[in-house]
Amino acid sequence: MVSLTLASSLLLAASAAAQQAAPTPPPGPSSPPATVAQAAQANFVDTAAQMGVHFTGVASHTSHKYLMETMGSGVASFDYDNDGLLDLYFVNGAPLADPTPHGTIPQKASPADWNRLYHQKKDGTFEDVTAKAGLQGVGYGMGVAVADYDNDGNEDLYVTAFGGNHLYHNNGDGTFTDVTAASGTGGPKTPGQYWSTSAAWVDLDNDGKLDLIVLRYVVWDFDDIWCGEHREGYRNYCHPDLFPAIAPLVYHNDGNGHFTEVASKIGLDKPGKGLGIAFTDFDRDGRLDLAIANDSMFEFLYHNKGDGTFEESGFNAEIAVDGNGRTYAGMGIDFQDFDNDGLPDLVITNLANEKYALYHNNGDGTFTYATYTSGLARITLLHSGWGIHFFDYDNDGRKDLLVAQGHDIDNVALSFPQIHYEEPMLLLHNAGKGDFADVSKEAGPAFQQAWVSRGLAIGDLDNDGRLDAVVSTNGGPAHILHNLTQTTNHWLSLLLVGHTSNRDGIGAEISVTTPAGTQVETVSTAGSYLSSSDKRAHFGLGGATVASSVVIRWPSGIVQRLANVAADQQLKVEEPAPSKP
Repeated sequence: MVSLTLASSLLLAASAAAQQAAPTPPPGPSSPPATVAQAAQANFVDTAAQMGVHFTGVASHTSHKYLMETMGSGVASFDYDNDGLLDLYFVNGAPLADPTPHGTIPQKASPADWNRLYHQKKDGTFEDVTAKAGLQGVGYGMGVAVADYDNDGNEDLYVTAFGGNHLYHNNGDGTFTDVTAASGTGGPKTPGQYWSTSAAWVDLDNDGKLDLIVLRYVVWDFDDIWCGEHREGYRNYCHPDLFPAIAPLVYHNDGNGHFTEVASKIGLDKPGKGLGIAFTDFDRDGRLDLAIANDSMFEFLYHNKGDGTFEESGFNAEIAVDGNGRTYAGMGIDFQDFDNDGLPDLVITNLANEKYALYHNNGDGTFTYATYTSGLARITLLHSGWGIHFFDYDNDGRKDLLVAQGHDIDNVALSFPQIHYEEPMLLLHNAGKGDFADVSKEAGPAFQQAWVSRGLAIGDLDNDGRLDAVVSTNGGPAHILHNLTQTTNHWLSLLLVGHTSNRDGIGAEISVTTPAGTQVETVSTAGSYLSSSDKRAHFGLGGATVASSVVIRWPSGIVQRLANVAADQQLKVEEPAPSKP
């Protein structure tokens, strides 16, 4: 990894006035490419077993069809020991009795139920270091969110579950300490109200300390409710419409290892059935906004008002429902600019017969439902998606889409023979004209098998400039989609280190310009479904060997400009000191 020192970055930084200026909109739509990206056929191989990852998720399917059996769980791709190699963390379930008594909080009964931490060794294989790290976990796990919440240079873990969440502080020596009680982030103990799902680390008030947003699903307990037909083999999982919505939890980082719950204080307390969360500055006003994927109700878009509070504006922005005005089973989510017009777009997965929802940003605070014009309607009508991520798998400068698929109902084919419980992963290539092409069948062996996929995390596992993916499945093995796509296209990876801003640089906006145009990305580990991806920002550069301009708008307000940055490198960029008045 190449490191850009503070001294050299200051030479490339903007003037003092420019550094302190509020963020400004990036350039408009891309100009015709001067250096042509080369077309490449995707090739992904599942190397989990070969690389030593032998994780199997515990879903504990029962005859009583408890809703949580269908949901989990998530995966994280992150570097916990700062050796430059991504490690993996898988969240796991716990045994359920059949039936499980009302009021039960499931607990892990054996090592088979543990969450698992895999350390990547220098030879590219992984070793299970769960016990050494102290990350076995508690309860029926759901999601994971990764970030350095105390700015000590080590990535910490927040793990959600049914029955209580846990914050694990990275001690910097390969071990973690459960600081849930001291930090105040465990969540309420009220029966029925402690089912948490996805979480996101983000600095909501730009004070340099990461805050924590924790979604909750529904008010639920182990009640014996029969759903589906009353005949053998046809009992079904209950629809979420039967259960009340519940507001998320929002923890403000007080800076001393303690957090204060502030959801109602800042306006992030609208009851939902939250499964996925992502953030970016969608309206270009210099403030981060939040999008939440809700299951079978209106989708949420929280607009940052700039006074420390948020207002839910999903209807006004036209993302609350699909193009026909219907709600759908929102699950996975991502919020990135797929057509390089400088405006972040939104994608949300759902169940078969609903079509994955793609919303194109109009630049005026509203979105257009682009599922039909992009080709997603035709491609995804009979599919069920969970984890989803925009990523440029062939480095051609356009963000493609990867989706973890599989229905939530194991016997769905009894009623709908055209819909499948197990499904192959979906890879959509960005054609560059606002539309996507399904290239899954030609994308290598990893796309030839059907799984019940759920969590999805993205990151360059072997640091070869090609983004890989890690997938968890419901009650099945984990998979690593190793990217072996052959291409001559170039790339650039940026690892930000904040000083005035949070150390991870989460929330920073990066604009990278080549002769083909400008790409914009917000630094985040959130998005997808129950999962956490590599914090490094990755840009495909197509045929360009140099990025003529890299502009970083830090959460602190500092604007840093780098010129003529060479391609095909991982660049570590330190945040400059604020300029003196």
